[in-house]
Amino acid sequence: MTGAAGAATVLFKLNEGGLIMLKKLILGAAGLIVLIIGIILVRTFSYGGEPVGQRVDLPDAPAISAESAAQHLSEIIQFKTITLQGGDPRPGQEGEWLALHDWLAETYPAAHAAMTREIVPGTLTLLYTWQGSDPALKPILLMAHQDVVPVNMGTQSDWTGAPFAGEIIDGMVYGRGAIDDKGNLVGLMEAAEALAASGFQPKRTVLFMFGHDEEVLGSGAEAGIALLKSRGVEPEMVLDEGFMIIDPSPLTGKPMGIIGIAEKGYVTVDVTAVAQGGHSSTPPRNSANVNLAKAILALEENQMPADFSKPPVSDLFRAAGKDMPFTQRMAMANLWLFQGIVESSLANNSAGNAMVRTTTAPTMLRGSAKENVLPQRAVATVNFRVHPNDTPDDVIKHVKDVTAGIDGIAVETGGDGINSPASPVSPTDNRAYAVLASVAEVAGSGAPVAPGLVLGATDSRYAAAITSNIYRFAPSVLTPDELTGFHGTNERISVENMGRLSKGYAQIILGMDGE
Repeated sequence: MTGAAGAATVLFKLNEGGLIMLKKLILGAAGLIVLIIGIILVRTFSYGGEPVGQRVDLPDAPAISAESAAQHLSEIIQFKTITLQGGDPRPGQEGEWLALHDWLAETYPAAHAAMTREIVPGTLTLLYTWQGSDPALKPILLMAHQDVVPVNMGTQSDWTGAPFAGEIIDGMVYGRGAIDDKGNLVGLMEAAEALAASGFQPKRTVLFMFGHDEEVLGSGAEAGIALLKSRGVEPEMVLDEGFMIIDPSPLTGKPMGIIGIAEKGYVTVDVTAVAQGGHSSTPPRNSANVNLAKAILALEENQMPADFSKPPVSDLFRAAGKDMPFTQRMAMANLWLFQGIVESSLANNSAGNAMVRTTTAPTMLRGSAKENVLPQRAVATVNFRVHPNDTPDDVIKHVKDVTAGIDGIAVETGGDGINSPASPVSPTDNRAYAVLASVAEVAGSGAPVAPGLVLGATDSRYAAAITSNIYRFAPSVLTPDELTGFHGTNERISVENMGRLSKGYAQIILGMDGE
């Protein structure tokens, strides 16, 4: 064999060995890919669908007329119980609230005969007590609020029904407060009236609290909870406004009931940039306004971290899993692989982004008093809604860390001094949640029900001082379009929903009336 022939033979054998090894690598990689795909598919098809919490058999509620409830809502909307700022209504301006109180007594005589009513001292907040026959049973506390936000000037003509006329048009009750929150207040009183008129006597004491100023910090509810605490009251359940059945849900495209088991906290931060002021004709580099802009941009680009791993968010996604579109379900079932994609997708949806992280919202800017004067101090007010995974101190640290490299930046708590953490996460393994979930399934015609995180603030946040079982839900079915009425134009609720609310609240009272 010549040297050339020998070399060729050796080269051939080496190439043959390399090809065999390459083939093994390809086959191994293909096998790994098949395994990964298999894991993804198995996790996808087995993801979600199991209900969170237990369910109960609900007692029959007495008959309640949806039309009568809607008419009563129409009447209560006409009381202009508008609050604009803390301390409202001012002395001498209580007339609308007092008239509403008289209207309640006249409209619901059986309920008022069965319950005792008091006004929380120093407020216009109402507290009703329907005494139960078994003092060993902890009471339930059902909440709503009397006040409403104003209607923006110049938008009254955009309403289908006048904002404070309570008009019923094509099966819808229009007016400020229809869904926030006089519809719930009327639903609760309709339930109490029907139960009292039927001769129902609760074993478990039932408390109703109707705050007078929820829209401006809720000092009335705060005082009411303090009063209950002073009396040693520890409710088995607190129920307030928050979620409902949404049809269709943005998560699934199908009806879905959501029960709020926590709500976000609130903290406002003032970010101040200090620099040399002067005349705008000779501006320096990195003026106060420029540095402040850098700080705002840094906060926008460096959001607080998202978290999908803990309730209520993890339970919400899991309960919705079976109704999710396939690709969405696959991503949620395999966060180990797709978390970055999911987080990016949610970050582009304001409600989805707010569900999974503490949100950052620059809301106010202050600086120069004149267009040709450079400010020495420029201030941005940034509002954060605090996720249960974070604390207000975490927020302050985050802002300081993100803006640390920018000259002249100072950070301090601002706003009205509100600095409240997120509420505790309420349990889903108790009778309270089981009753609410059962009522939600009935109201939603079998729609899946999941716990959720309330993004705003409710009066119930104060109840954390007396119980850990706080829930935020109203047994109604609203479309995404109807939800735009919250604090917006054409706030409205259907006559049918007034029937659902009244029946649902009665079922909740009956369902909780026992061990």
